[in-house]
Amino acid sequence: MQLVRQNEEKVAERRKGHPGRRARPVVAVLLIAALGSACAGESGDRGGGDRGGRSGDGGGGGGGPVESATATPGRAGPDAAKKADAAKKADAKKADAKKADAAKKAEAAVAKAQARRAVAARKWKLAKTPLAAPPPPAVKPRITTRKGFEVTGGATLPPVFTSVPTKQKVVFLTIDDGAEKDPELLRMMTELKIPYSAFLSDYVINDDYAYFKKMQARGVSLHNHTLTHPYLPGLSYEKQKREICGQQEKIKKRYGKRPELFRPPYGNYNAGTLRAAKSCGVKAVPLWSSEAFPDHMEWRERDRDLHPGDIVLTHFRGKDEWKGSMPDMIRHVMKTVTDKGYAVAKLEDYV
Repeated sequence: MQLVRQNEEKVAERRKGHPGRRARPVVAVLLIAALGSACAGESGDRGGGDRGGRSGDGGGGGGGPVESATATPGRAGPDAAKKADAAKKADAKKADAKKADAAKKAEAAVAKAQARRAVAARKWKLAKTPLAAPPPPAVKPRITTRKGFEVTGGATLPPVFTSVPTKQKVVFLTIDDGAEKDPELLRMMTELKIPYSAFLSDYVINDDYAYFKKMQARGVSLHNHTLTHPYLPGLSYEKQKREICGQQEKIKKRYGKRPELFRPPYGNYNAGTLRAAKSCGVKAVPLWSSEAFPDHMEWRERDRDLHPGDIVLTHFRGKDEWKGSMPDMIRHVMKTVTDKGYAVAKLEDYV
């Protein structure tokens, strides 16, 4: 027993004197683990780039692979720009061709319409075929009160004007009251395709509202010329309002639309007239530059001539009051207009 104990003590002393011998296996294990980890890391970098890029998209961890992937389109930039420029030019060329084709079709349509008009002009014994009006403006011109036609406080009231601001060689035909209801006028204007606007007074149309319904169905706009055609400045504001707004409601009831244009009888008005008109929906007050009769024209301007945008006035009258009929008046006014190189356009396309 004593010998065994002595041997154990010697072994213990040897172990105390050489502690490194016991640690070597541990160090070796740690080195092997480190090498294995490094190899795995390199393998992950090479084999897991795609996953790293997708991870980077979500959380910002894969920036390296994304930068490398975007380098290639940069080198193709000039080619892409050339292709885009070529595509843009091709689109522009197609658009130009489309516009040219549309213009040709429009010209052909006008030519056909003018051919039909020429036939109608011969039928209705016009001296010349009426000229075709140009397309109306995409944006209506701004209408202001003519100088000398202002009223106190008129800046906020409907404008009063005798012509429309335009450079186009067009005039506008307007017919007042409604006393004469000539069916020949409806046929003539429809076949000749001449636009016009009617300003109606109830006291002379109430015996035949249907005549003006037919006129409206042919594309004619019906506007306000008061109930009884009085001298408005001689009336109180309330009576003026009754005359104007009463006719607004009559036209709305009979023809389905409240007018936005109003013409005062005789062209006479005051501030009260315009305030009353505005109160029931009137937007503008067109007067006239010239007046047409079956045998002559009367002019407002000193030069006694037509100008671009002029408004021509005439009336629903017949042989009882005129030296001629409504078709006679149309023949005369159209000769004047056409001889001077003008076409008749639709007032509502400009106002």
